[in-house]
Amino acid sequence: MITLYINDQAIEAEAEITVLQVARARNIHIPTLCHHPALKPSGSCKVCAVAVEQSSGKKAVMLSCLLKVKPGLRLWTKGDEVHQARTRALMKLFDMAPMSERIHTLAEKEGITLPPAPDGCIRCRLCIRVCKEIIGKEALRMEKCDGRQMVIPDPERCIGCGTCANICPTQAITINEDGGVRAVSIRGTVFGRHALLRCQGCGKYYATEKQIRLMEERTAPHPQVKEHHNYCAHCAKLFSDRLQVLEKQPPRQQTNK
Repeated sequence: MITLYINDQAIEAEAEITVLQVARARNIHIPTLCHHPALKPSGSCKVCAVAVEQSSGKKAVMLSCLLKVKPGLRLWTKGDEVHQARTRALMKLFDMAPMSERIHTLAEKEGITLPPAPDGCIRCRLCIRVCKEIIGKEALRMEKCDGRQMVIPDPERCIGCGTCANICPTQAITINEDGGVRAVSIRGTVFGRHALLRCQGCGKYYATEKQIRLMEERTAPHPQVKEHHNYCAHCAKLFSDRLQVLEKQPPRQQTNK
């Protein structure tokens, strides 16, 4: 048995085992992500960093899963050096797996603040502009949240037309239709649910009630197209083409018997 010191506490341990093994046996907290007791340690995640006293008296950061115990070894599992090393390690892991719940949980436990996770939005403002300039509802706006600009929806103004999702170049905004309901989401969170109407031609769901109401308001000066609003785009085109054919046909000549 040999004696080493962890956090200024003398500990007896067997030779040829790692610091991490000693810490685990004594319930001393050292975080890990890539360690598994059935496998040889690799030091890949670098989260298990500890501060080790050198012969010069200075401290050096080393990985506890690789560091073998030796007589008189002095190390600390807490402190500025350890916190900085674990922060660097978790930041690199976050860059590779920003949506990992385990990384977020570990960072919170270690008192490390991670940057906001990427949300797929490139801040091109296409969704905001099309909703304002074409649809005229202004249901999306840019707002500063947690230190960065984000697209924020206004569920009360949204009509569920899906134009924002169709124009989004990165699919940060999406629509999903199920059971006659259209759900509009941004960053994976639903901000609008809208009941869909059925096309009077084919019977398929095609538009929300608010969407049709807006179309009727926009086309009020053109009552001849009002009947088209009850049809999906495909059926409306067929309906329109048939009307044009009928209009072009010459009137039938009455024959005298």
